[in-house]
Amino acid sequence: MKIAVTYENGNVFQHFGHTEQFKVYTVENGSVVSSEIIGANGVGHGALATLLSGRQIDVLICGGIGGGAQAALAEQGIELCAGAQGSADQAVADYLSGALVNSGANCSHHGEGHTCGDHGEGHTCGDHSEGGCGGCHKGPQGKNVGKTCRTHYRGTFNDGVQFDSSYDRGEPLEFVCGAGQMIAGFDAAVADMDVGEIRQVHLTPAEAYGEADPNAIFTLPVAQLPGAEGLSAGQRVYLQDGSGRPIPVTVTAMDGVNITFDANHEMAGKELNFTIELVEVKE
Repeated sequence: MKIAVTYENGNVFQHFGHTEQFKVYTVENGSVVSSEIIGANGVGHGALATLLSGRQIDVLICGGIGGGAQAALAEQGIELCAGAQGSADQAVADYLSGALVNSGANCSHHGEGHTCGDHGEGHTCGDHSEGGCGGCHKGPQGKNVGKTCRTHYRGTFNDGVQFDSSYDRGEPLEFVCGAGQMIAGFDAAVADMDVGEIRQVHLTPAEAYGEADPNAIFTLPVAQLPGAEGLSAGQRVYLQDGSGRPIPVTVTAMDGVNITFDANHEMAGKELNFTIELVEVKE
């Protein structure tokens, strides 16, 4: 079995479509026997899936990935474990032990008005089909998986405060069930619903946007960030990583000398409640 990890400086690179390298691990009898670093050849998304298939990759471990790239990997028969971060070697070890969870396509939303998702949703699973390893969470099971579903929904926190509602916008949300376009708990709830059914669900952070990662909170000197002087706590802004890609962050503290940012998803660590109405299912 071969496992590829989006790779940069020893860590899991967080943007599949922009990765410049993969670290490829050869696994025998549940253990890594060799590894090598390969280039992405400047291609992206669907072309990357073809590149990995040509290398006979069985599993991809990455950080962020969209629904289109996930579909391209599925077409090539490559298993996906998204939402990983930190050491690439540790991510592979966690996969082999069954401790790695799959967030699916996590550059999406449960509805409108939210930015790219984070990692950590789902649950670990049991055996993998090869090598006796743990593998990662598969998608939901149910009669609606793979079908286009249209749902109305209302989302609230545990204190009853509403954070989103398709009813207020007057238009149902449309998505492919089980394709990783939704947070895991929402997807799982819709998977076996009947048209016209209304269901109440309570989601833990693991079923929604994951737990908040303390390593995603960092402080920088204001002098290093031209234009940051006017920012204040609570603002949602974008920074750029070393490759110029935007990263959504929240300002958590500002004293004129230093500024602290939180790169966790806005919903990380929160329990969410949804009222879901299945309006239509398209084959």
